[in-house]
Amino acid sequence: MPIDNSIVHQIHKKPDGQPASLSLRDSELANSEALEQLLAGLIEAYNSKPNKAWGYFQPESGAYPFSGWLQQLIDGEQDFIGFSRQASEQLKTLMEGSNLALGGHVLYIRYRQGMTAFLIIALLHHTEGVTVTDNLEVAQARHLDLSSLNMAARINLTEWKQNAQSTKYISFIRGRSGKRVSDYFRDFIGCIEGANPEEETTTLLQAFSDYVGEADFQPDTLRDKTKAMSGYVNSQARQGEQVALEELSGVIDEEQPRAFYDYIRNKDYGLSPEIPADKRTLSNFMRFYGKANGLSISFEAHLLGEQVEYDEGQDSLVIKHPPKGLVQQLRNKKGR
Repeated sequence: MPIDNSIVHQIHKKPDGQPASLSLRDSELANSEALEQLLAGLIEAYNSKPNKAWGYFQPESGAYPFSGWLQQLIDGEQDFIGFSRQASEQLKTLMEGSNLALGGHVLYIRYRQGMTAFLIIALLHHTEGVTVTDNLEVAQARHLDLSSLNMAARINLTEWKQNAQSTKYISFIRGRSGKRVSDYFRDFIGCIEGANPEEETTTLLQAFSDYVGEADFQPDTLRDKTKAMSGYVNSQARQGEQVALEELSGVIDEEQPRAFYDYIRNKDYGLSPEIPADKRTLSNFMRFYGKANGLSISFEAHLLGEQVEYDEGQDSLVIKHPPKGLVQQLRNKKGR
């Protein structure tokens, strides 16, 4: 992934209500193997986050100046250093309004992936670890903690400029469990939430269920198509890419590559040609799971009606050909 520009600044702030301060770098980072490794690790950590939201820019204003500065950067009216400095000053100001906000290193990287240009912004923190030195001594080692990344956004610059009607060229990490801690970071970008990955993935899965249900496929064919669908959606989610419905349709049925795509269009499920995927929603669709009173049961959805049967009248499950390890445990118990 070629890196066009990168820089890092530091915001000093503790979650105690005290004013924040800013240390600004005066030159871009030089491209290096370490920087490339950082970008690769950052993208991997970002893509793995399940709690992302998608959206688009607020109209530029005094409250939301970020998109205007970014436009000036793209138009060549200011350089990358000036853009990042303005943005970091704005982020510092917004952080001061959040008692829970914690400072860190603000990393800006503009890079290309194929024909698409991106800007990723992340607030990074360090963690303490240990290492063994060349002299075989155990020593403390301080490094960036990408595993705890929770303040980051990625902007698809190409889609922003080429598709003015898009509502999902920005993605950002959203706070969990209703926490408002990350709202200031969303406001810093000036993002309006557009596409909802959970809702859109749920709609896609409902469309798939309707499609295979009406087609009345044989069990083996149904299983193959379900695995193909889930494999593609999972792969896109891992890479941080959106699900292209026309491409997915071809994956599901190579002989009739437009069949599922045309079905979605004709039934008008309200899905865009590309949607963000939610791995958790897909996982719940692919498995049945329940736990209560010391009993835990989990099985893949395609086994229902084949290896697993549910009797609603008796409120019971019948499991055919249970795992050999479980069978052996039960026999050993019975033989005592």
